[in-house]
Amino acid sequence: MIEKKIGLQHDKAILVGLIHKNQTEQQVNEYLDELAFLSETAGAEAVKRFTQKLPHPDSKTFVGKGKLEEIRNYLQERDINLVIFDDELTGAQIMNIEKVLGVYTIDRSDLILDIFASRAKTAQAKTQVELAQYQYILPRLKGMWKHLERQGGGIGTRGPGETEIETDRRIVKDKIALLRRRLTEIDKQSITQRKDRGEFIRVALVGYTNVGKSTIMNLLSKRDVFAENKLFATLDTTTSKIVFDNTPFLLSDTVGFIRKLPHHLVESFKSTLDEVRESDVLLHVVDLSHSQYEEQMNVVNKTLQEMKCTEKPVVTIFNKMDLYEAQQFDEWLEEGVKEMILQELKDRWEETTQGHCVFISATERRNVDELRTKIMDQVKQLYRIRYPYKTAFYGE
Repeated sequence: MIEKKIGLQHDKAILVGLIHKNQTEQQVNEYLDELAFLSETAGAEAVKRFTQKLPHPDSKTFVGKGKLEEIRNYLQERDINLVIFDDELTGAQIMNIEKVLGVYTIDRSDLILDIFASRAKTAQAKTQVELAQYQYILPRLKGMWKHLERQGGGIGTRGPGETEIETDRRIVKDKIALLRRRLTEIDKQSITQRKDRGEFIRVALVGYTNVGKSTIMNLLSKRDVFAENKLFATLDTTTSKIVFDNTPFLLSDTVGFIRKLPHHLVESFKSTLDEVRESDVLLHVVDLSHSQYEEQMNVVNKTLQEMKCTEKPVVTIFNKMDLYEAQQFDEWLEEGVKEMILQELKDRWEETTQGHCVFISATERRNVDELRTKIMDQVKQLYRIRYPYKTAFYGE
């Protein structure tokens, strides 16, 4: 697999979104905000956005010819070397778009794969990413060989490619089969490791990407798990043994979810997501300060539904209360009014989650004791049901 060259932080990018019957203008603008954040995470600066209203994507160029000409005119005499589309493109569409624009073109899936490739550290994560990349390429072979030949480096090029590009689809399929076999072996090792953890109750942090899962993991486990303000900071699952009130349990931090997450990426990361499937309790972390936090919650809930994890006990952790208050309240607002607004918010989600929620600020360590109490209520209850003879685990 060809690694992208270091020094891509100087890339400048144009973002392109399409408003159609399944995506409103407001939604597209929100998606482009997220795409800009993805670009920043990958090392590129989004300097311009283009949107167009069409009943459906153009089969040849995704956007209309007029819009493509408008983008080309903007690109002329500007130092911009990347165009990113917010929806998946076919290999033929990529080839047609690049003929007109004359610059490197990728889509959201390719960008996410690139970020995953840069973040993959373990053999498991690297194999999962490479498998997802080949699965992404396979249906685009006809139009992407020229796309794959580029060796100059850049966002989206951290993928499979060799000096002489194979032109035989069978070779790519063989590579996919090989990676799947390799991943199966790694999965067997992971299953063995999980079985060796004994009879502890297992708790998993889940949530949209960049909501603060790793920060909460550090807070609860007193470990130094990598955390930063970028998307997909965590790819490999980190598990720690934690003891509260003489009650032990295992806490795992998992990869974040995102809108329009490529299906082949979810499939490739099945073994990582198994940590979620095999957990006993889910801690759904939410970034309350995000303007679309409810939609992010829906994305996570939908993904959990697809993974058949909806029957597990869930504690919803509304994180970043400090940022939420800074955004919502100005300095002249009376304290009584602030408290009333916050109480209404809490009452609403208390009712929605049947009391299984907590509002915290992980960075300020606010309401940490309440968070621990919520977690222990679920953990001890499960110990009573599953291991009634281990009274030391639940304080009886």
